[in-house]
Amino acid sequence: MPIPIVFTGTRPEIIKMAPIIAAFKKIGQGFLFVHSGQHYDYEMSIQFMRELELPEPDFAIKLRAGDPVGRLGILIRKFGEILRRERPSIVLVEGDTDSVLAGALAANKLGIPIGHVEAGLRSYDLRMPEEHNRRLVDHISNYLFAPTQRSKLNLDAESVWGKVYVTGNTIIDSCINNASKAERLSKISAPSGDFALATIHRAENVDDPRVLGEFIQAFIESPIRIVLPLHPRTRARMRRFNLWKRAVDSENLTILPPLGYFDFLALMRRCRIIVTDSGGIQEEATAPVIRKRVVVLRYRTERPEAVEAGFARVAGLDKESILESMRWALEERRPLPEESPFGDGRAAERIVDILGEVGAIGV
Repeated sequence: MPIPIVFTGTRPEIIKMAPIIAAFKKIGQGFLFVHSGQHYDYEMSIQFMRELELPEPDFAIKLRAGDPVGRLGILIRKFGEILRRERPSIVLVEGDTDSVLAGALAANKLGIPIGHVEAGLRSYDLRMPEEHNRRLVDHISNYLFAPTQRSKLNLDAESVWGKVYVTGNTIIDSCINNASKAERLSKISAPSGDFALATIHRAENVDDPRVLGEFIQAFIESPIRIVLPLHPRTRARMRRFNLWKRAVDSENLTILPPLGYFDFLALMRRCRIIVTDSGGIQEEATAPVIRKRVVVLRYRTERPEAVEAGFARVAGLDKESILESMRWALEERRPLPEESPFGDGRAAERIVDILGEVGAIGV
C-alpha cells in the first residue's frame, strides 16, 4: 500500500493537517508523520498534537536557533535523508513557512510527488517571506489543494504545472471538529465582560520598534479590553524596545502566556472581536462555530475572501487606523454570513478522496 508522508513545521500546520491525519486513520490508510521545529517550540507543538489526538511524530527534526539560510539548509538535508530511506508515495505540506519550502524542495529533488495543502494564496506583498515560500512551493507541487475559487484563479493565472483542486481549507474542519471539545476541556479564564482577543507575531511587525510600539499603544487606548497571548519572541522584543512596562501597567491590556489550541479556540469563541497579524486566524474567525469580526494588522492580506464577506478589515500598522478599524468591528451592524468563505468543514475528506483517485494512497 502506498505510504504518504505528512510534514509539519509549525503549530498552525499541525492544526491544518490534523483533519487529514484523522481522515487517513478513519479509512485505515497508513502514513508517516514528520515534524520539524526549533527546540524551544517543540514541546508546545507536542501539546497541540496531544490535544488533537495525533500520534507522536515518526521523525522529529529539532533545530537550534540560527539564521534562516542555515536552518533551511539543515531542514532540506535532514528531511532528504528521511525521504531517501522511506521513499513515500507523496509528501504533503501545508502553507507557506520555511519548513514547508524545505520539505517541498527535498521531495522535488528526489523526484517524490508533492501535495500542497492551502495552495494559491497571494498577498502580492513581497516583503513577506511567506509570499516567496508559497509561490515557490506552488510551482513545484504535483497536486495543489486550493481552499477557494480565488486561490485556484491565482494558480491558473500563474500557469502552475501541477493539477489544481478546490477543496476548502482544513482549518475550518479543525474548528468545527474541536469547538465543543475546546469549551469542555479548556481551563482558560477569560475576563468578565466584552474583550478583544489579540495576537502579534510576524517578524516584520514585532522586530520593528516603531510598528510594535504602534500596536501596543493601540491596545492601551483600545475601546475594548485586550487579551493578548504572547509568544516568547514577541515578549523579548517588547522588553528590548522598552515597551514591556508600558504594556503590563495598562489596565486595558491582559497579557497571557502562549496558549494551547483548545484554550485559544475557547477564547476565540468567547471574545467580541479579534485583532491579529496572523493569516490562519483570519480564516478561523469565519468558521460557523466562531463567526467574529477581525482587524488585520497588516497592509495586505492573502485572505481577501474574509474581507469581501464582511468578516475582516485590513487596518495597516499605525495606531489611529487600528483604533478606527476596531471601532468598525465593534459597531458594524451588518450580519455576518452563516457560512465560511473558506469551506464547509469537509476539506480533508475531499483531499483524501483526491489522493485515492490519483493513486497517491492505497484507497
